[in-house]
Amino acid sequence: MAAAEKEFAARGYDATSMRAVARRAGVDAALVHHYFSDKADLFAEVIAAPLRPDRAIKAVLAGPREDIGVNIVRFLLEEFEKPAVRARGTALIRSVVGSDGTSLLRDFLVREVFRRIAAALDTPDADLRATLAASQIVGIMLTRYVLRLEPLASAPIDDLVARLGPAVQWHLTGFPLDDGPSSGE
Repeated sequence: MAAAEKEFAARGYDATSMRAVARRAGVDAALVHHYFSDKADLFAEVIAAPLRPDRAIKAVLAGPREDIGVNIVRFLLEEFEKPAVRARGTALIRSVVGSDGTSLLRDFLVREVFRRIAAALDTPDADLRATLAASQIVGIMLTRYVLRLEPLASAPIDDLVARLGPAVQWHLTGFPLDDGPSSGE
């Protein structure tokens, strides 16, 4: 694990390979693959991830396209209501905001979550749409679980999903950004 942590810190998420971690650890790459099925698994272990959005996104994307926003919001909020996930998740968020870990977490989320969402959207502006949706999700996680702003911090999940889910969905599948109302209307 120490070799993986050093490799991710030195090279970043995208540039780190299972083979490079094995080389740094002085072991055969097959040994690393024996314990970790892929780089995302290894990274999740290194950061002690409380949940795996890269795995959950597969199920969300398998559902109806018009429900992606609501399903993403519900999944994250319901997971963060679990005490163990909330404790580790808020600690992880606090530790990476403004630190060197920010780029590692960003690269992981971009590669393993946002690119999958963008690929499922199949629109010319899919990357921007996925990132805008992510900004809404990151915002709710910070304000509810880290900053604990009331009344958001104690609002029922169903209320938050009902309000935030459609906003996330709009970012994902609403009218194309160049076809919407202009600022002059």
